[in-house]
Formats: sequence, C-alpha cells, structure tokens
Amino acid sequence: MSGRHVPVMVREVVEALQPRDGGRYLDGTFGAGGYTTAMLDRADCRVFAVDRDPDAIATGRALAERYAPRLRLIEGRFGDMAELLAAEGVEDVDGVALDLGVSSMQLDQADRGFSFRASGPLDMRMEKVGLSASDLVNDAEEAQLADIIWRYGEERRSRRVARAIVEARRTKRIETTGELAETVRRAVGPQGRDESDPATRTFQALRIAVNDELGELERGLAAAEQVLAPGGRLAVVSFHSLEDRTVKAFVRARAGRTPRPSRHSPQSGEAAPVALHDLTRKPVLPSAAEIAANPRARSARLRVAEKLGGRA
Repeated sequence: MSGRHVPVMVREVVEALQPRDGGRYLDGTFGAGGYTTAMLDRADCRVFAVDRDPDAIATGRALAERYAPRLRLIEGRFGDMAELLAAEGVEDVDGVALDLGVSSMQLDQADRGFSFRASGPLDMRMEKVGLSASDLVNDAEEAQLADIIWRYGEERRSRRVARAIVEARRTKRIETTGELAETVRRAVGPQGRDESDPATRTFQALRIAVNDELGELERGLAAAEQVLAPGGRLAVVSFHSLEDRTVKAFVRARAGRTPRPSRHSPQSGEAAPVALHDLTRKPVLPSAAEIAANPRARSARLRVAEKLGGRA
C-alpha cells in the first residue's frame, strides 16, 4: 500500500464481512488495497479487486504478486461486477466491499485535478477518458452548471457560482483547479473559522458529475445483491449525504422496510421480494481515535447488509 493512503474504517469493514478460509470476496474500489490486504490477511480466501482507475491497477501489481494466486486485479467499474466476475468464471462471492468517492492518492496528485489544494489540470476523470471537468466547466450552459452544483454539491449559492464561472470563462477558458477554486471562492465569499473551503462543494459536484458516481453507485448496489451468495455481506463506506442516502434507501427497500402505502391508495404494483437483511439500521461511525489519526475519516459512514439465506 502507498504510505500516503490510510484505509478508512478497515477494521469495521473486515469485521462486517467476516472473511473465512475458502471464501471469495470482491473489493469494488481497490484503491491502494487497504481492504483487500486486510481480508487476505484475515483468512485464506480469494479477493477479486476492481478499480476503474488504471493507476490503481498499475500500482497494485506488486500486491497481486505478493498474494498470488489469491488476489486478482480487474480494471473496470464496480457497477459491472457481475459481468467482470463472470469473465473470471465466478458466479457469486461471499462479500462485497465498496469505499465510495475519491481516493487519497487521487486527491494527493495535483495532475489528476481532483483537489483545489494544489493547482493542476482541471481533469477529475477516474478512468482518464471521456468528458473532463474542464469540458464541463467551460462548455456547459449556466443553468446546467447551477443544477449540477446544487444537486451534487448541495451548494446553496449554486446559481451565483455558475454565473461567476460563466463570467470568468468569457475572458479565458478555466483550465486549472486553482483558477476554478479562486472563481468559486470569490462567488461564495469568505469562509467562517469552522467551515470548509468555499470551493469544496463545487469540486465535489463536478467530480460526481464527471464520473457519474451516483449512477454508478446505484448500479453497483444492484449488482452486489446479484453476485452475493446467500449469507454473503455487503459493506459500503460513504463520505457524504448523497451517497449515504442512496445506500440507506437501497438497503431499506431490499430489506422490505420502505413505508407501506395507505390501504386507501391505488396500488402501483407488487412490492419487490425481500432479499437483504439490514444489519446497520444506523450507520457505523469511525472512532474518535481514527478521526484523530486520519481526519479524512471524519465524515465516513458504514452500512452493512446480508443477503438472505444461510452460507453453504
């Protein structure tokens, strides 16, 4: 693992998945291999580690050699895990781990364009292909930008920020994270002593939009339910309310815990069969000690569900 990367809530995730000898597990967000390593060290099991970032796959090769043949690295999206596993000849797994959002390595590399803390190209693409944040910032209509910043960043001043971006790009294209951050800061105004940087929400929104993170999360949750063996567990660590609400709603629905309509209301069809057991009705939070050691853990939330049916 990279010395710069500290996996968040790794002990809690591994305890939730309960790796066992002979089991098969999928780490859908390999990153620097924190969860993968912990699972492989916990039991004589196999891990299929998926990541959409080619850099993560490249840097993980030494780890794959160390744990060969129990670790298999796969470049791809976790929303495609069923197809990726099928290509490996695997029908189901005993656990799935997802660590959502951007990784420490991506944030710390200025040339990836995810962070405003060091100026770099305005990129933000996890897969290094397709529409970049620069394309979005410089080519999208003002109304579209405002909608993205409001929906994915929950930025109350989204219209003001979008207007400032459009005004700035009339002079020259916004090509760096530093240029965008300064534009947003001027539009939002000074931060309070205990507040995050004014550019935080806008950068989050653009990153989510560029990588379709919420759409990928919805696909990944459905795919995880599909590939889990009976008794298998899903552990998801999220870092902001949009992700956590999506995971919470999915697990509640598949556990049969959605509110029932009034008996007087028209029926809209049969409810989906119950497939999961919700093991964390309230999310598990990181310990104070972990937050002190790794401030990036402070917003983490872990939710765990188990597929109905006993283990073979």
